[in-house]
Amino acid sequence: MEPLHYLLLSAALFAIGVFGAVSRRNIISVLMAIELMFNGANLNLVMADKLLHPAGSLGQVMALFSITIAACEAVVGLALVLAIYRKYDTVFVEKFNLLKG
Repeated sequence: MEPLHYLLLSAALFAIGVFGAVSRRNIISVLMAIELMFNGANLNLVMADKLLHPAGSLGQVMALFSITIAACEAVVGLALVLAIYRKYDTVFVEKFNLLKG
């Protein structure tokens, strides 16, 4: 595949993630959309590394760190969702008014 195909695929993944994060009401769906955005960025990072440095693997190492950070983000996000669900008995985003005084 040519680099353009990888760029289009990563842009499509990122766009689907943005659309999912903006349009969904369920917080778990929003977290999954954020993971899609991370995966689109990781694909772009690995493709750019392979294009610029064919023998190197720095982009793959950075993508691995990004995947690790995304896993940590998912754990913290799910813990927050569980805490909010226990208090408010809902997982819908529009029901959360935690920042209103």
